[in-house]
Amino acid sequence: MTPKWARNKKILLGISGGIAAYKTAELVRALVKSDCEVEIILTETAARLVAPLTLATLSKRRVWQEADLRSDEMGWRIPHITLSDWADVMVIAPCTANVLRMAATGNSSTLLGATMLAFTRPIVFFPAMNSHMLANPATKGNVRTLEGFGHRVVDPDSGPLACGYEGKGRLPSTEAILDETWAAICPKRDFAGRKVLITAGPTHEYIDPVRFISNPSSGKMGYALAAEARYRGADVVLVTGPSNERVPSGVRAIPVTSAQEMQRACLDELQDADVIIKAAAVGDYRARKFSPQKIKREKAEILTIEMERNPDIAREISARRRPGQILVGFAAETENVMENALRKIESKGLDMVVANDVSEDGAGFASNTNHVCVYFSDVLSLQPTPIFGDKLEVASGILDRVAGLMA
Repeated sequence: MTPKWARNKKILLGISGGIAAYKTAELVRALVKSDCEVEIILTETAARLVAPLTLATLSKRRVWQEADLRSDEMGWRIPHITLSDWADVMVIAPCTANVLRMAATGNSSTLLGATMLAFTRPIVFFPAMNSHMLANPATKGNVRTLEGFGHRVVDPDSGPLACGYEGKGRLPSTEAILDETWAAICPKRDFAGRKVLITAGPTHEYIDPVRFISNPSSGKMGYALAAEARYRGADVVLVTGPSNERVPSGVRAIPVTSAQEMQRACLDELQDADVIIKAAAVGDYRARKFSPQKIKREKAEILTIEMERNPDIAREISARRRPGQILVGFAAETENVMENALRKIESKGLDMVVANDVSEDGAGFASNTNHVCVYFSDVLSLQPTPIFGDKLEVASGILDRVAGLMA
């Protein structure tokens, strides 16, 4: 899902000659699908790994190549200047060790090098290479130099490499590249330097090794909040119950299963958090006794399970938090939404609660959209502005209100 503010951006994609260049066709398709305009610079070696015609077809634009820098046909357009003036962000993926060196030293002998030197907006580098090359002091020094210039250099993924090695050096997934690109151009940086602790998803309370009690929460809202907070500069920790959602790039995820596990993880991360957002749908009860063996249905026509209350994580966080920490809760209701939301603020000691009617179409569990109202601990604020849209849009609206509490 692409943030609304990221659409219609102008992306300049530099593709250098690593074997991972073949993956960039998928990246170009994803950028175009996100309603972005894409111009592409292809190095001489990269043009041997991915066909310029393929990229031109996907981007609906010509592909700029090394010969264009000084050619009679295209050189007069001064492509390294016109392209750098045109784009909102420059993405180098994959980025070889040689291109890192060129960028760090200001080498303008190639079209890509000259364009990087002329570029005055954010550049995001995605190094991809052999793990020994990545670990070489020269490469590390070039990375530090680029970061010192204010550019973003994204750590490669680990796994099997084309050279036969196993280790760090893989180009991140297309989704991760998009995440890092959006983070580089996000118009708001109001969470920079803040740690935001977010809970997401359901909890599973096991009865026996093969059965559990849970709810239909998908985690989509919590994951959207984590992505949007990361785009806006936050250091994000996501404590997540079982979910099929993808963890946004740059977010530290702590997977948990039960409410008690989520409680421990939250308390471990609480002390240095600036904002805590409790978006998880935590089970209120768990089985008093866990059966170590599968309960057989032949043993009884009626099965009675004795339940006991789970810890109230939000209330415990409220009791332990230090001055200045902001605590936000969620209230998934089916009736009397405002009354229940205000009651939750008071009983749990929240600064703010995000409430919705989960029986409403487009606002319930697992939906890609949401419709919420935000209430504050100041009970005079009884005329909340509704927030609705896809869950990234809703996450942005929620964080706008959290930012107001931080001011």
